Amino acid sequence: MDAELLFTLCNRAVIPAWLLLAFAPNWKWTQKLIFHAWIPSLLAVCYIYAFVSGQPSPEEGNFTTLAGVLVLFQVPYLALAGWIHYLVFDLFVGAWIVRDGQRHKIHQALIFPCLFFTLMFGPVGLLMYFVLRFALRKTLTTQEQGQTVANTMSN
Repeated sequence: MDAELLFTLCNRAVIPAWLLLAFAPNWKWTQKLIFHAWIPSLLAVCYIYAFVSGQPSPEEGNFTTLAGVLVLFQVPYLALAGWIHYLVFDLFVGAWIVRDGQRHKIHQALIFPCLFFTLMFGPVGLLMYFVLRFALRKTLTTQEQGQTVANTMSN
């Protein structure tokens, strides 16, 4: 598959997911498609395809220096894999924000700006949510409610 076509398909696939998170977080299809990981899993398959399809990178390409990453990102399929990486993890973080907001009883209207910024600027949206949650609930932990670290590690 052409890298440009895969780029377009992946970009278009996440928009409905983000709209569902923003406007229908409790709908059964939001649960099935996003919280049960169907869309993130499909994007992960696209990521693997893009990564494997990338031509062998020049020897100076690596993940240990910025210059090395720039060399890798000159290969279209590897740049596409990097982009899909962002799409998947931003969507995962957005879904976590919605679930965590529900657990902490934070109104969806307050979460909406955090979702927008997570979609557009990843870590900025996550930071916004942390600030919002701390302002409303005085907690910053990412631990699921009712679980101890020992329970989490044994499950």
